[in-house]
Amino acid sequence: MNKRQITAGILIIGNEVLSGRTKDVNLQYLTLKLGEIGIQVSEARVVLDEEDKIISAVNHLRSVYDYLFTTGGIGPTHDDITSLSIAKAFGIGHEKHPEAEAILRSYYKIGDITEARLRMAELPVGAHLLYNPVSHAPGFCVENVYVLPGVPKIMQAIFEGFYNNLTGGVPILSYSISTLLGEGIIGTDLGVLQLKHPEVSIGSYPFLKDGKTGTSLVARHTDQVLLEQVKNELQSLIVKLGGDVLSDLNNSET
Repeated sequence: MNKRQITAGILIIGNEVLSGRTKDVNLQYLTLKLGEIGIQVSEARVVLDEEDKIISAVNHLRSVYDYLFTTGGIGPTHDDITSLSIAKAFGIGHEKHPEAEAILRSYYKIGDITEARLRMAELPVGAHLLYNPVSHAPGFCVENVYVLPGVPKIMQAIFEGFYNNLTGGVPILSYSISTLLGEGIIGTDLGVLQLKHPEVSIGSYPFLKDGKTGTSLVARHTDQVLLEQVKNELQSLIVKLGGDVLSDLNNSET
C-alpha cells in the first residue's frame, strides 16, 4: 500500500448545475468512494460549459493533484464540449475512436444511429476507454484525468468499473461525535484541541434535527490509535462543558 498522501481534484462541468436546475450528487459520491482507498479529494470546482473555463480548470487541477475526475458534458448534444476541451487542454488531437464507435454501433439499432450519438465516440487521441455498462457510451481517461458523464447512475457505474485499479494511499478514517451543545459553547476548547493535534483534521458542523440544535464533531486521520486518543479527548471536552455525547461512530470514510 502506498504510504504517501494521494490527492485528487474534482471538476463538475455543466450550466445546469450552476443555474440550480440540477442538484449535483456526484461530488459526495466520488469523495466518499475515493476516501475508501486513501485518495484525499483536496479541491472541487464547478464550471460552465465553456471551453476556456474547462481548459483552464483542467490544466490547473491535473497539474497539482495526483488525479482529476471530471463529470458532465460528454453526451450527444451541442453543449457537450468536455471531450474536445480535454483534448485542447492536453494539446492533442480529437477524432473518432474506433473502439468507442464500434461500441456505439453495436448498442444502437441501425435506424437509431445518429451523427449526434456518434459524436460521443469523438475522443482525445490516445484516450483510454472507461466501460459504461448502462448506456454504453464510454467515459475515458487521458493520463491522470478521468472523464465521466454527469448522470449519477451512469457515472457511478463507470466509476465502479475502474476505481479499484487506482493507486490509493492509507485509507482515511473518521470518528464522529454529536452533542446538543452549540458551536459557540465548544468553539474555544475545540480550537485548543485542534492546536494540540494539528495533524488531525477536526471539523465542527451545526445541525438541526427533530427540533433540536447541536453540533457534530468529526475527526479525520489515517492513524486509528491517534484518532482513538482524539475521540476520547472530544468526549471529555463535551462532558466538561456540561453536554452529553449523542453518538460515537468509528468508521472509515465511506
